[in-house]
Parts: sequence; C-alpha cells; structure tokens
Amino acid sequence: MQNFARRSIRRIGRSVGLEAIPPGESRTIYVANRQAPWAGTEVYIAPEEYPDNTITSSKYTAWNFIPKNLFEQFRRIANFYFLCVGIIQLSLGDDTPVSPVTSIMPLVFVVFVTAIKQGYEDWLRHKADNEVNKSPVHVIRQDELVEIMSQDIRVGDIVKVHSDESFPCDLVMLSSDDPEGNCHITTASLDGETNLKIHSSVPDTAHYNTIPELKGLYASVECQEPEPDLYRFVGRINIWKSPNEPVAVKTLGPENILLRGARLKNTPYIYGVAVHTGQETKMALNSHTKLGKRSVIEKSMNTYLLFYLFVLVAETSLCTGLKYWYISRVGEPWYVGEDPSKRPIFLEGLVDFLAFLVLFNYVIPISLYVTVEFQKFLGSIFISWDIEMYDEKNNLKAQANTSDLNEELGQIEYVFTDKTGTLTENEMCFRQCSIGGAQFEEYHGNLVHMSSRVPVSTANMEAAVEEFLVAIALCHTVHVHSNNSSANSTPVKANGMSMDSAASFEYQASSPDEKALVEAADRFGITFLGQTRITEGKSAGDFLKISVRGEEKEYELLHILEFDPTRKRMSAIIKLPNGNIRLYTKGAESALLPLCLTGERDKTLYHVNQFAEIGLRTLVYCIKELNEEQYADIKSKMTEARNALQDREEKVNAVITYIEKDFHLLGATGVEDKLQDGVSDTIQALRLAGVKVWVLTGDKQETAVNISHSCTHFQRGMNELYLVQQRTMEQCAETILQHLKSISQSRYQHSTTVTGNTRRIQEDHVTTHALVVDGMSLAHILTDHRDLFMELCQNCTAVLCCRMSPLQKAEVVKLMKASPEHPVTLAIGDGANDCSMIQEAHVGVGIMGKEGRQAVRASDFAFARFQFLKKLLLVHGHYYYIRLATLVQYFFYKNVAFISPQLLFQFYNGYSQTTLYDTAFLTFYNIFFTSLPILLYGLFEQNIKKVDLMKNPELYKDIAKNRRLDIFHFLYWTILGIWHALVNYYGPMYLFWDAPSLMPDQTMFGNFGLGTFIFTAVVIVVNLKMAVETNYWTWLNHFAIWGSIIVYFLFTLVYSAIMFGWPIDNKPMYWVFLQLLSSPTVWLALLVLVTACMVPDIFIKVIFKHIRPSRVQHKQMKMKNKLQQLKTSISTVSEQMLLSVQSSRAPSRATTPNIEGVRYVTRSETAELVTTL
Repeated sequence: MQNFARRSIRRIGRSVGLEAIPPGESRTIYVANRQAPWAGTEVYIAPEEYPDNTITSSKYTAWNFIPKNLFEQFRRIANFYFLCVGIIQLSLGDDTPVSPVTSIMPLVFVVFVTAIKQGYEDWLRHKADNEVNKSPVHVIRQDELVEIMSQDIRVGDIVKVHSDESFPCDLVMLSSDDPEGNCHITTASLDGETNLKIHSSVPDTAHYNTIPELKGLYASVECQEPEPDLYRFVGRINIWKSPNEPVAVKTLGPENILLRGARLKNTPYIYGVAVHTGQETKMALNSHTKLGKRSVIEKSMNTYLLFYLFVLVAETSLCTGLKYWYISRVGEPWYVGEDPSKRPIFLEGLVDFLAFLVLFNYVIPISLYVTVEFQKFLGSIFISWDIEMYDEKNNLKAQANTSDLNEELGQIEYVFTDKTGTLTENEMCFRQCSIGGAQFEEYHGNLVHMSSRVPVSTANMEAAVEEFLVAIALCHTVHVHSNNSSANSTPVKANGMSMDSAASFEYQASSPDEKALVEAADRFGITFLGQTRITEGKSAGDFLKISVRGEEKEYELLHILEFDPTRKRMSAIIKLPNGNIRLYTKGAESALLPLCLTGERDKTLYHVNQFAEIGLRTLVYCIKELNEEQYADIKSKMTEARNALQDREEKVNAVITYIEKDFHLLGATGVEDKLQDGVSDTIQALRLAGVKVWVLTGDKQETAVNISHSCTHFQRGMNELYLVQQRTMEQCAETILQHLKSISQSRYQHSTTVTGNTRRIQEDHVTTHALVVDGMSLAHILTDHRDLFMELCQNCTAVLCCRMSPLQKAEVVKLMKASPEHPVTLAIGDGANDCSMIQEAHVGVGIMGKEGRQAVRASDFAFARFQFLKKLLLVHGHYYYIRLATLVQYFFYKNVAFISPQLLFQFYNGYSQTTLYDTAFLTFYNIFFTSLPILLYGLFEQNIKKVDLMKNPELYKDIAKNRRLDIFHFLYWTILGIWHALVNYYGPMYLFWDAPSLMPDQTMFGNFGLGTFIFTAVVIVVNLKMAVETNYWTWLNHFAIWGSIIVYFLFTLVYSAIMFGWPIDNKPMYWVFLQLLSSPTVWLALLVLVTACMVPDIFIKVIFKHIRPSRVQHKQMKMKNKLQQLKTSISTVSEQMLLSVQSSRAPSRATTPNIEGVRYVTRSETAELVTTL
C-alpha cells in the first residue's frame, strides 16, 4: 500500500506539473502477473498500482461539468464583472434603479450558450474516448485467451494483436507468427511515417507464440518509468527457463517496444506484455495541452475593457458626488418626504454609488466575448474549406488546430522556417559522389567519371568503386518490402529474396537519404536484397544479403550503432563472407573527416564543398578493419553498457566513441533535395509585405547558403555577412561589431550637394544585408551577446542559421520575441526537430511532410505546401484581422452610443438614478438588436478582393503592428459613439422643447416615451453604422442589418401592446410604442437624428480617403480609375468602329473616309481590347 500511495502521489504531482519523472526510477513488471515457482523469494505483484488503460481526453465529467465550467467562465473579467453587478442589484433590493433581470438574463444567456458549445465539444471527446476505451482486445487471463474491453487491460497482461489492429497500450514484444520474432508496423498516427518498420522480440521469447507455450513463460521486465520520448526505451527482460538454468537477461530497446497508436501490418499476430497503460503510454504523454497563446487583439481588447471599467467608476463617482452637491444646494424633492429609517451618510453614499454603477454598467459589452469566440470558431473553418490550400497530390487539406490565433496571422513580422521538407520536397535523388578522390555523377542511370565522361562498367568495376557501393548497400537501416506478398506471409527482407524476385520489391526507410542511396547502388549493380535471422545452430545471427554484379553474397550483421544528432553518424559492424570483421560508418564530413587516418581527405573535402555549393546533401563513408580480439573487447563493453539500467545512454555513447576512430576514408555522396513549387514567389511576397524571413536549419553552411540563393531568400546584390566558426565569446563580439560598422558605412552610398543651399541631400541607396550564422557561434551569442546579435539581425533583410540544434531554433525565436519591438513571430517546419520553435513562436505552422506529424500536432495551423503560407497570411490573415479589429471596436462604440444618454439623463432628473430605458431594452440590446450584423461582418467581410491581396503583398503593411486597434482608431470609435449619443439625446430635447404636444391625442412625451424614442434612434443608427462599414455585401448581411431593425420594431410593438408583470414588468411601456409610431413628427425626427449622426461619419471617411488614404484605399481608387479609363476606351473604340462601318456602306466613297480627329483601330488593336475585356 505504501508503494501504491507513493506512485499515486507522484502521478498526481506530475499531472499538475509539480514533479518531473526522475530519470533513475524504474519499474519491474511480471509477465502475466506471475512469478516462476522456483524463483526463490516471493514478491508482491500488484498490477493495480498502475493506472488502467482508460484514455481520457475530455475536460469534464457528468458530476463536475457545472462547477468546473462555471469556474472557467467566471475567470473572464467581463463575466465576473456582470456577476458582481447582478449580485449588487439583488442586494440593493428596492434601491436598485433597474431590474436585476437586465444584468442576470444576458449573463445567463452568454454563460448558457458558451456552456452548450463547450459541453458539446467535450461530449464529442467523450464519444471518441469511449470508442477507444470500449474496443475489444484479446488478453491471456488464467491461461486462456479472453476478450475484454481495452480500458480493462492491466500492466503485466499478455495481449494478442492481430494484423491491421492498433496496439491498445505500450507492449514489450514477446513473439509473433514469424519464427524469428519479427513483425512489421506503421507509426503513421504517432509520427506520420507511413513506411513499414521492423520490430522484434528478444530471441529467447520468440518461440513462445502459442497459448500453451506462453503458459510456461516466466519472465519479468525492468524498465524506466514512462517518458514521452517516442524513440527512447531502456529496459531488460529476465527469463526463468528452468530451475537448473541461470536467469537469462536480455536488453530491451526501442526496437522491442510496440507503442500505443501504432498499427500491426503484414504480420498475422503478435503477443506482447503491457508495460505502460492509459495515461502513462507514450502517446498519452505526448498529448499534453499546449501552452496558451494570446493574440495581439485579445491583449488590446482586455486593455480597452480595463479602460472602460475605469470610465465606469469615474462616471459613477461623478454622479454620486453631484447628487450630494445637488441635494446640499436644492434639498430633497418635496415629493420624496422624510425617510424615518435613514441610513448613515457613509452607507447611503455607498448605496448610491452602487446604484449608479448598476445604471451605467452596460458600457461594458457582455456579449463581446461570446461573439468573438463564435466568430473565431466559425471563421477558422474557412481555412480547411479553402480549395486553393488543398494539396491534391497527397489529398491533404489545410487545418486549423486552434481558433484563438486567426487574427494573429495578419500581424506577422518575422517568419522562421526550416529548410529540409519545408522549403524543399524532402524527396532525395542521388546526383554525385566522390570515390578515392575521383568525382562521379549519375547520367541516365549509369555512374560516370566526371573528368573523362566514361561510364563505370558493371562487369569490370574498379575495386574502389565496388567497395564504396558495398558500403552504401550495407551501412543503413533500410527495409525491403515485397510488392506481391500476401497478408498471410511475412513479406520483406526477412526472407532474403533472390535476384529473380528483385523486381517485385521496394525499399522503405525512415530516412529519405538512405533510401535514395540504396536505390542508387542498386542501379549501379550492387543490390541490397534483404535481411534474414537464423535463431538456431552455430550460424545463428542476422544476415544481410546483397547482389554484387549478379552474385549473391551474405554478410553477418553483428551490431548496429544508430545515428544520433550529437555524433552525426551511424555505424554497422559487419562480418564479411571471408570471415573478416569490418566497421562501416557514414555521417557528416565535420564529424568523420577528423577521425580518418588514411584516404583522400583533401580531395574528398573539396568535392564535398562542391556538392554543398550546388545544394546537395552530403554524407561521408569510412571503414575500419577489426580483428577478433578487438571485436571481442567491443562486444563485451557494448553488452555491459546496453544491460545497464542507470545512465545507459552515456555508457553506450562512451563505448561508441571508443569504437569510431582511426578510419579509412572511402568517399562521399551528394543527394539532391528539390525546392518545393512556389517557394521563391512566397518568400518574395512576404518580403514585399514587410515580413522578414529567417531560415533555421541543421544542414551544413554551404548547402544552406545555396538553397537560400535558389529560393531568393538571399537576393542578388545582397551583402552577405558571415558569423561562423566563432570559437570564443570575444571573437564573436568582435565580429558582430565589425559587421555593424560595415552596415553603418554602407547605409548611404551616394550624396550630392545642391548649389546655393546649405542642405546636403543624400540619396537613400541602402545596401541590403544577409547574415549567415552557425550553431557554434550561436552558442556564444545566446550566452553573452544577445543584444549585439539582435541589433545586427534587425539591420539585415535575411538571416540564415545553419548547423542548429532544435533547442537553438527555439532560443532564436525566443530571442526575437523578447526584442524591444516585441514583434509577432511565426515558425514553420515539418519535423520533430521543429516542434520546439513552432511552440515557442506566437503562431506555429506545421507542414504535412515526410518527416512525421509531430510538427503538425504541435502547430496552430497546418497544410501540405510552403507556398500556402502566402495565402494564409496575405488573405486569411488580412481578412481575419480586419474583421475582428472592427468587431471589437464596434462593440465598445455601440455600447457607448447606447449607455451615454443614460448618463446625460441623470443631469436632468436630479441624479435620482431613474433609468431612461425600459428593462427589456437594457436586456436585449446586446443580445438580439445589434449582435447578428457584427457577427456576420466578422465572418464575411472583405475590404478588398483576395486576388488583389495576393498580387499586392504590400497591402499587408496596412494592418501590421495592430494599426486598426491603435490609439487613433480607438479614439475615433469612442468619439463617434459619444457624438451619436449626444445627437440622439439632445436632438429630441431641442426638437421637441417647445412642442406642447406630439401625439395624435394632443398628449406630450412621457419619460418612457422619450426613452423609447431615443432607444429607437440608437438601434437604427448603430445598425446603419454597420452598413457603412460593410464593403462585401451578401444576402446574409442584408438579412442581419435590416432584419435586426425590423425585429426591434416587431418586438417592441408586441411588447408594448401586451401587459404582463413577469419576468419583466412592462406596465409603464403599455401602448407607448404604438403611440410613438402613430406620430408623423416622431418619424420626421427619427430621420433628422439618423441623418445628423451618419452624415459627419460618412464625410470624415470621404475626407480621409482622399487626404490620407491607406494602401488598400489607394489600390481601390487606382482600380476605379483604370476601370473608368477602360470604359472611355471602349466608348471611343465603339464610336470609331461605328464610323468605319458607316463609311464602308456609303456608295459614293470607295475608300475609308478620312475624318479629322478620328483614328481607326486595327485588327490587332481590336483583338487586344477583347482580351483586356
């Protein structure tokens, strides 16, 4: 029970982020939850200590939905504010100036709608969870195969999985239908890699592949506690075979574990023991909620909300003070009388303050948040509906993983992009190689000497060339997949196919480089045929089969030393057919060339640099001969390191470092990764839009620079600055200062002096600069020279960072986010190594490429091609920002226009806290009468056509730096709201001041008549204001704007014609609206007020459009002028054509008349005009 409690506490701590998993902790799991009878000391086996296999992605349950959802909703300032106002109204009792319904009903509506939306989304998550948790699985319980639900799997259960089924939890593989213990899986749902991967059991359990045999399996698995790394697993399995044999201990690695979410393919079945279940599986650990990101508009919205809260408190304090000043001078009205239970002055003042607060609280728009939430949610669907962002080749559409950052797409100032798979296709093709100092290239499927242009003969291949191609065919992790295999046979390389069947297989690899190289070796006569495993006899082991010029050869694979980014290389220890042992190694030239003792190092390095300069990806191949004693020593050390549970990786790396040295250099390869379509156009468009593009890549400097030139990231004429190979902080700082000095000197190159004037005019011929930085230099920069580096980067048009680690990518993004300008950043990539920078940037975009789906899962938006970024920013970003910026300001404007007359009314009623508006108007103003037009505006508005936005990227600058929500626009909308409030309040006062009667029955306006008239004017004006702002009209906009006004009239007609007392007491409003509508004076006054409100607004818009037009307005006027010129040209040409026809019909003239001032169009001009039209 202590263990159970300790584990429970630890899991709870981890779930709330208070405790990380200690790397040294491990767990022991007994297969089938049983111990060998002869094992000795009995152990306590309690699978219930571990979580069950239930997966939970939902936020709520039936019992906690209401309290938890209410808590989350009232964390919002506006909701909490209106809750407080409602409580104040209830606490004031009879002293409240308006009914509590006016605050509580809109609040209930907003909370209810939001709860329904969030509850529906969570119900969908519950539904998806139940489909997984209640799916049937097969486990061995009490020595029988039984079917249970997936959620009932416990740690230690032996699970049977059939072909094409997903693994229900993390399993250590015990056996399969294959006698060698192999199976084939696809991990597309985990990392997006669709190629088949081979996983295997340890040889000691491979033959336990039936239920009777599994009854006799007694084993335990020791492994580390769960961790999210998909590619790391450290453990060992202890097997008790019989009382007379020692316990067999075998190491377990990533190749022995089958992760939840992966799928079994081309293998009839496997057996595995559950080691991680439920929320402890690697898939679940990788599904944590991403850190919340807030857009610029959301921050501005909260700032404006706080401002209006301050205004509300100021208005309330002013009216409270004026009330007591008024009473001190005039006294209480005679009709109020004496209050026998008069409260103390302080308490009386507090009650009055709260009453005024309730009266003016509608300046805060309660429905703003729910409208914004719906606008974002519905608007994000348009991205996935965009057919122009659909990749037909791969059947992939764009997707929005979040709707919270739509408008942020219109504010991007920096784009940080990966290179491989993002700018390039990640489809590798072998181009050139260097062998023994000689350079070769592929030409029409043949390997050709570049100097002599003589093809390499397959029959009489040079020894050096053959040795190099054999190294390519042996040093890899490529699998062979048979194209004609059935579902009931083990396909691929496990059968060691012959040359007769070579045409019926294909290579599959997790690395496209490896696949391209093995395919190239096949074309040149060295074919990799597959891998076999022999489990019994003296020749037991793994064997690689290759065909050398038609002759099959078998090589024994002794060890694979996997690639890792620190070493930048991988190795394979191979036993040759003649019995010799050889170490084959391939990797980056920077990691391998310093370790080579023999071979053509200088020539190979020269060729590698040439490959990089033309944009090829390079790898260097080396070999090392080993004798039996050396191999025995290596095997002993490697076995000891791999059996360690503590610090296994460090110990293994130490052994690998001991092995990988003193090489003989064979040569190098150059593989091409083509640019994606539209990359150059997209980068150029972003540059014109004022967006700076940085390329962050782990590739070598020469290759990265070449790609930057080919994709126009670096343009011709740019001054390239290099900050590379800086070995000390002092050297790094000195280089940065030199670059800053050179930039300053080159900024103004030409100047002229004007005669007779003392002013010196300098022509602004500014040289643009491009900066190249490598990972080594960044290590010093990020430590001690951040400010200098930031200053240098801000003076550069393009920046390229190469040889970077994933952490450095994120650090660079973080560095620019923290700069004094606080620019909005976007990071885009396609691989797992890009996840850190994608999550660090304000907006993260994932490319659905060939390096998996981790980047897509970590991103906010995702699509298949880099070129789609252009439309995402220039069109969707522009529209989203314009729509939401206007929506936020319009909400504050319409509430200022609505509630300011309530404040002005207090100056004329003795500060008696009497309300100007009826309770129903206060309740439904923001919910029904003015909400739908702005919501539809926020969904459909297009202030300029998308074609023009794509053709004119500079229009993006119009909305950059949150220009539509700056102080100027904020003051404009606020003053406009105040103006409309003044006109709608004082207009009736001055229009009707001397009118003894306005109604047909010769009666005058009452209090509620005046309030209803003013409210009617407000509703009409704010809806017409929405019509003025709308540029793109659809039938839905017409329906919403004019429909809102009609709905108001119909509602008020019914409301004032029927008398009822609950939930709203409308007795004072009875028949008021009908009397108003029956008066012609009222209709005329409404027309005057609406005109007085709208004309200045329209006049200001026209003046600003001609005096200070935005880029969008300038473009629209330019298009209008072109259209007018086109119409004039059409009219002129039509007249000329008519004259020409008339003259040709005249009998007295044999030739075309020569009319003065008329030029006749030619056929080519007519055709050109038709084309233009």
